[in-house]
Amino acid sequence: MLLTILLRHDQTQNLEQLQGKLDDADWWHGFPPDGCEIVSWVVAMGIGQIVTLRLDASDLGKVNVELERRAWGVFSTEFYPTYDFLPVRQRLTRESDQRKKA
Repeated sequence: MLLTILLRHDQTQNLEQLQGKLDDADWWHGFPPDGCEIVSWVVAMGIGQIVTLRLDASDLGKVNVELERRAWGVFSTEFYPTYDFLPVRQRLTRESDQRKKA
């Protein structure tokens, strides 16, 4: 499965405070947990960081625990199960083109 996670920065703290907490929690080495592939990790100004992971559904609990362990106090989190729509879009485009030709 794909899991998109919004990591919204705690704006009551400055960057140095946030980085110190992430370092203390070993964030950069401990997240994501083993078995999860980082598909993308971007910063959206005004929102925070947006992370998309590929993982087995059975690893969802591990992701949650590591976020609780390492991200709380730095980020508020939102989770969205997602999937890769690009192949579906490509198929639908081909089908639409075929209907138009008929």
